[in-house]
Amino acid sequence: MTKQTILILDFGSQYTQLIARRVRESKVFSKIIPYNTPASEIAALAPKGLILSGGPASVTDKKSPYPDLKIFKLGIPILGVCYGMQVICEMLGGKVKHTREREYGKTELFIDDNRDLFSHMPGNFTCWASHGDYVTKMPAGFHTIAHTVNTPIAAISNQKRKIFAVQFHPEVTHTEKGNQILSNFLFKACGASGRWTMQSFVKESIDTLKKTIGKKDKVVLGLSGGVDSSVAALLIHKSIGRNLRCIFIDNGLLRKGEAEQVRSVFKDLYHLNISFVNRSKRFLDRLKGITDPEEKRKIIGDEFVKVFEEEAKKTKGVKYLGQGTLYPDVIESISPAGGPSRKIKSHHNVGGLPAQMKLKLIEPLREIFKDEAREIGKQLGLPENIIQRQPFPGPGLAVRIVGDITAERLELLREADKRVIEEISKAGLYEQIWQSFAVLLPIKSVGIMGDERTYENVAALRCVSSFDGMTADWVKLPYEVMEKISNRIINEVKGINRVVYDISSKPPATIEWE
Repeated sequence: MTKQTILILDFGSQYTQLIARRVRESKVFSKIIPYNTPASEIAALAPKGLILSGGPASVTDKKSPYPDLKIFKLGIPILGVCYGMQVICEMLGGKVKHTREREYGKTELFIDDNRDLFSHMPGNFTCWASHGDYVTKMPAGFHTIAHTVNTPIAAISNQKRKIFAVQFHPEVTHTEKGNQILSNFLFKACGASGRWTMQSFVKESIDTLKKTIGKKDKVVLGLSGGVDSSVAALLIHKSIGRNLRCIFIDNGLLRKGEAEQVRSVFKDLYHLNISFVNRSKRFLDRLKGITDPEEKRKIIGDEFVKVFEEEAKKTKGVKYLGQGTLYPDVIESISPAGGPSRKIKSHHNVGGLPAQMKLKLIEPLREIFKDEAREIGKQLGLPENIIQRQPFPGPGLAVRIVGDITAERLELLREADKRVIEEISKAGLYEQIWQSFAVLLPIKSVGIMGDERTYENVAALRCVSSFDGMTADWVKLPYEVMEKISNRIINEVKGINRVVYDISSKPPATIEWE
């Protein structure tokens, strides 16, 4: 590897991605790998250090996950976090005991040794713990470097072997000095330089793409106008120019003005080789009378593949398929069979195109998180309205219309959704909210407009805050903003006479209604 790398062995913790992000915030590249990756493969990657993540298992169970024992003979600095600490102790000759009394939440950490991990830190500070197992005996060569009131051995160190472990979570914001602890491991123990930035990524990525694709081969890419596909398209375009052909498919399920926005940015401003294909009627014909959400998704995905394949065949010499796959999508697909990670949701970019079209994949963002993709977009000069665009589902408005999809209902939703975005933006909340949109419900309600009785559609307003879309909470919108959105939809969108607000979180609800 040309860049310095910290490898994170994933034992199924909900915070594994957060560890990776914290490392990258220190300008050190990090990569998550399965916990049972052979030591020989790890050595071949030449990492500067290893971090063993937390996890839901207990080392006291017979089927608990363990890494390759040989990782401790590689001479690489190691940091164990929570379950990772217990694994280190069990595998190197220590003892771990299970107890029903969990140490959960904020607790005071007292430092016993302020070298290495706790260098330049106060004698005590708040940390965040989540464990029911305790280390009762350390392996030979280790000593205690921190404790809490309930956990006498809360952090350990073997300076000679450069192996460290903590029983709490330094990666979460609730741990006051968490970033400093990780930085001490990266720079003091591992000797990392902290030079990995988005500027360096862009340069390295363009160089790699040029070498991989060459000057003659061509790439096709489905461009939606979202952050992921937009950044991927610009990176590839800067590498091979007109040999990239972008295909924008209007499936009739887009938001108001979406196709025009993509055209003005990518064709008029960046002069990308892009084709605009309108197949709205074709999609709507297949969706006629379909109300089951999963069936809607399957139909849209299947039709998209067919249209994309038809269009791609019109370009001669195509060897590669470009996609805006992000790192979280990759992480959720690398867990070994029977491993500790659980697949939370399925992901799709162009729904099975690689296998059908027999093209090689080009995914320049497959090691990049969403916020990093946005930073790359800034480096490439993408407009803010593209960089900060809220996530939009692949099936489009089809999953925001509960029930039958018709051209008339789509138009109603487009107009309502337009007003939601306008008012959220006017209030300065657009970039603070993960997603904000309207949903058209399959019911009607009685209303009064101009002294006349109405019986029209109901729209639901959905605004959620989230870090990565895995979990989400409903946004406590200011009443005046809710009032403006409701008044504008009811007064300006003929056919809707009632607006309700969705106050459910994920889980148990999902962000989208279908």
